Amino acid sequence: MGIPDAYFAAATTLDKLQKIPPAFWAKLGIAILAIIIVVLVLRKVMQTNKIVMGAVLFIGGGLLFFNWIYYRTEPKALTPFFDKIAPFFPSAGAYQTNQASTPDQPHKK
Repeated sequence: MGIPDAYFAAATTLDKLQKIPPAFWAKLGIAILAIIIVVLVLRKVMQTNKIVMGAVLFIGGGLLFFNWIYYRTEPKALTPFFDKIAPFFPSAGAYQTNQASTPDQPHKK
């Protein structure tokens, strides 16, 4: 009677799991905890007034949009869209250029 092959497979899997650094398990635990917290928060948010939730999402989305426009940190997929509308909004580079110019000689466009 020999030892079953499943025993050796379990031993090697256990050895592989023990070689994973503890930092990975900590990050995995934090990620699982974050997912649980997001689900609990979403359940509470779904119980709120829809107008209040819409207003908060509108203000938050607007802040994110203007932050992307000002610093040009938008996702790469949205860059063609932002390239077309960015000239109509202020940007961080334009402010620094105006500040670097001398007051008696306005910046030439």
